[in-house]
Amino acid sequence: MNTFFRGLLVLSLAAFVGECLELFINVVLARELGDEAFGMYMAILPTILFVVVLSNIELPVSISKLIAEKEPTYHWSVLKHALKLASLWAVVMMFIASWILPLLPVFHTYHVGIQWMLLLLIPIITFSAVVKGYLIGAQKTTKIAIANLMKRSLQLVGLLIVFQLFSFDSDVAIFMALLALKLSELLVLGYLMVVFIFNMKKIKSVKQTTLTGKEVRQKLLAVSIPTTGLRIFHSASFAIKPFLITWALGNAGMIESIAVVEYGKLAGIAFTVGFFPAFIAHALLIVLIPIVADAYERKDFATLHHYLKLSMIVTVFYGAPVVLMFYAFAEPITNLFFEASSAHIYLQILVPYFIFQYFATPLQAYLIGIGLVKDAFIHSLYSTSISFVLMIVLGSMQSLQMDGIILGMNMGAVLLTLLHYVTICKKLGLNVMMGRQEALSS
Repeated sequence: MNTFFRGLLVLSLAAFVGECLELFINVVLARELGDEAFGMYMAILPTILFVVVLSNIELPVSISKLIAEKEPTYHWSVLKHALKLASLWAVVMMFIASWILPLLPVFHTYHVGIQWMLLLLIPIITFSAVVKGYLIGAQKTTKIAIANLMKRSLQLVGLLIVFQLFSFDSDVAIFMALLALKLSELLVLGYLMVVFIFNMKKIKSVKQTTLTGKEVRQKLLAVSIPTTGLRIFHSASFAIKPFLITWALGNAGMIESIAVVEYGKLAGIAFTVGFFPAFIAHALLIVLIPIVADAYERKDFATLHHYLKLSMIVTVFYGAPVVLMFYAFAEPITNLFFEASSAHIYLQILVPYFIFQYFATPLQAYLIGIGLVKDAFIHSLYSTSISFVLMIVLGSMQSLQMDGIILGMNMGAVLLTLLHYVTICKKLGLNVMMGRQEALSS
């Protein structure tokens, strides 16, 4: 219990500061780039995040799960083979990216340097993933918190320096904004490597138990492959979403340039504000994965039941008052970005989407910890498919337009959370009210 709350508190406090910095970052970007360039920045960001997902192949999740399940004497062996796997994957990804990225139409309207920036970002992301996986699994939450805080701080400082000292055309300005993101990742990797080397010296000073490379790779890939598939699906759907939304709005009679601007307000303002408190959900995910994996490995269902209830209580405790505040004060909050913006209406309609997403994140940690990643993928497939259909149908209606898009998003979030919750309760022998059912077979 102490480990749970200590880790949650440390990660939440650091993430809170990080989210404040993220808010300032988007304010700076919105004001410096302008409406159209800001919309273009938000439209290319999902594609960049997709490359990031492919680069780390969810090594933080698989390594943290394996580290949590194994005694410390196995840790060096796990990490040694994980580093070899990461090195091979980084080389493969860089080769594939150098061939495919120039062919993607999405990059044709952007500065050519963005493609090269993404190529160099791949090894940074891959090796950072290994260190983060170890730190999460060993429950060294302070180090993770510092790394997350450094990333946002360095990105904000870089943006302020660049935009205060120089003036750029829109395409160069977008490139410089993304370059600040890349450089922050590089500096964070330097910090993580120092932490990693220091911890490895301590681990190697005690007697080690050796695992074979084949065994480690099998265990890592057994988690990484389906989890990466889940993240790829999320990232791909996120990358498709801006084009789907602008197409649906076009069907409703909205001019394409206006649709891009409206999407920028939705993704860059309403989403930024609405997901601001999601740092607590993310902290829950990081803390829960090793706890759930360890408890499920020992078949300790009482502990699993306890932490499921606890994570839901924590989510209600912070989520309910936050979304009520968003609804009541949407206009003054969104006016921090653009005055007299329609973003405050989007934020109010998105309230159900945000609260259910807050619940879905710790539930996903449970699915990963108890080995139900495939179920999580199927749930995402169902909910996203239904959400996209509703977004197209409702968003294409001239009477609804963006309101219809948001209603489709809300339905997808509700369905995803309910599917996660019911599946976990069934697996752990609980009814939907979290009361115990009959004894459950493992």
